[in-house]
Amino acid sequence: MIKIYTSPSCSSCRKVKKWFDEQKIPYVEKNIFAVSLNENDLKEMLIKSENGTEDIISNRSKIVKEKNIDLNEMSIKDLLKFIKENPSVLKRPIMVDDRRIQVGYNEEEIRTFIPHARRIAQWNCQKGQCESYDTCEYIKGLIKDDENIDI
Repeated sequence: MIKIYTSPSCSSCRKVKKWFDEQKIPYVEKNIFAVSLNENDLKEMLIKSENGTEDIISNRSKIVKEKNIDLNEMSIKDLLKFIKENPSVLKRPIMVDDRRIQVGYNEEEIRTFIPHARRIAQWNCQKGQCESYDTCEYIKGLIKDDENIDI
């Protein structure tokens, strides 16, 4: 299941949720200010990010600047505690599934969250200028099969 970490005033968060809704891709929204982030969620973000804290934490956030915090000097335990106590340091939106993480709204990169079979079907459909993509039984079968496959 895809998790999207959001905040209410974030326009990119609204774009991401709209995109997932339009693609009919289910997700769980986690408002970082309304729900207490748990350590497993935070660890998952850090493990899946290519550059660790650089990818998910804004060094420009007020608290990091004011307190002159060096995230690289923190132990994992202290870092997790810091993020839990100061969720505003997280960049938004953050999308996480079982294989990947994406931070921010990027029109091209977000397509990686489209299930594999649906991407193949869309590519073939677009290639042939098919007008019946939404109602095509063949494509519906591919999408249904893909939901049961862990790629």
